[in-house]
Amino acid sequence: MAYDPDTDPATADEPPVLPTDRHTGCPFDPPAGLTALSDRPVRRLRYADGHVGRLVTGHAAARAVLADPRFSSRYELLHLPMPMEGAPGELPPAPVGDIIGLDAPEHTRYRRLLAGRFTVRRMRQLTSRIQRFTADCLDAMEQAGPTADLVEAFARPVPTLVICELLGVPYADRGRFLGLVEVIFDHAVEAGARDEAYAGLLRYVGELVLAKRAEPTDDLLSDLAAPGPAPGLTDEELAGIGGLLLAAGLDTTANTLGLGVFALLVNPGQLEALRADPDLAGPAAEELLRYLSVADPLLRSALEDVEVAGELIGAGETVTVSVQAANRDPLRFPEPDRLDIHRRATGHLSFGHGPHQCLGQQLARVEMTVALPALLARFPGLRLAVPPGEVPLRERSSIYGVVSLPVAWGEE
Repeated sequence: MAYDPDTDPATADEPPVLPTDRHTGCPFDPPAGLTALSDRPVRRLRYADGHVGRLVTGHAAARAVLADPRFSSRYELLHLPMPMEGAPGELPPAPVGDIIGLDAPEHTRYRRLLAGRFTVRRMRQLTSRIQRFTADCLDAMEQAGPTADLVEAFARPVPTLVICELLGVPYADRGRFLGLVEVIFDHAVEAGARDEAYAGLLRYVGELVLAKRAEPTDDLLSDLAAPGPAPGLTDEELAGIGGLLLAAGLDTTANTLGLGVFALLVNPGQLEALRADPDLAGPAAEELLRYLSVADPLLRSALEDVEVAGELIGAGETVTVSVQAANRDPLRFPEPDRLDIHRRATGHLSFGHGPHQCLGQQLARVEMTVALPALLARFPGLRLAVPPGEVPLRERSSIYGVVSLPVAWGEE
């Protein structure tokens, strides 16, 4: 007999959709409805289209799912955060070059091409450039002060400058791609508009790919476009990879920086501890990544029956891994709802886990450990220019953050 959640007393009271509303209560906490579902690490959940899948909230269970090749990563990038319905074989193919939505062996091929270019050593070599970009943004912010929108003046331009430098994208072209990236991640926008924005981003990167093939420069896109003994990437593949790296590399870090500064400003004890000891920048970055969890959820589909945390997940079931909930699991992080930059927060899942763990995680870490202490050192009197409840939040985006962050410094 087919499983019917409506006749199962253990699941009859579950909510019809995944709770996503983060704007009530503390702006840094997961949705209250999601927190209420975290009493079991794996449970059934009804999605908006009516089908039933699984929600994973426990840290250990989340790691198990993300590391297990029996869970497929194939889904439509532009249709996030809504999981696809049906068995994996019925899912549409991922866009060319979309390494997030591919399984082995296709994913393995792309991953091997990219992994050696995102090593810890190579990312740390960018530190001096990141310091320069950070200082330039702070100089401009100080000259235009004594108030600013921290998102426009600092949180967005720093990672944008960095990812442009890494990929070889002209920073002067940011007007061509920043708006497209915002639409791609806006889940309140119609799917057709997101498709169009994604196509526009691919067209832009595709133009760059052709230019790099004709006249290579010292950057990642040129490196990937260079001929070699192994089968190379097609123009379409390279445009897809470049577009994904460009979008993810600037939006996730920008929102973690903006929301992270907001969190520090409303937790002055934590802010002052970081200002007094810049060596806490590394632990502070890890804790903010855990505490904020701006990119959520991660989606999978079971290729076969798999048991996770004592629950049998059936072949073809949609699986939603909640990074927010896993990063607030008290079994892994004591007092998880408290921001504590002295905490050993390693092991959080903000960069994912397993074969799809974020390639750019070391770059994001370097950006945060450089940018945060530099900001606090430059502006000792940094404070919110509006009450915390008036800070506008990115509630519609699959990458959470602040729309703007009005700040002031100097004498009050």
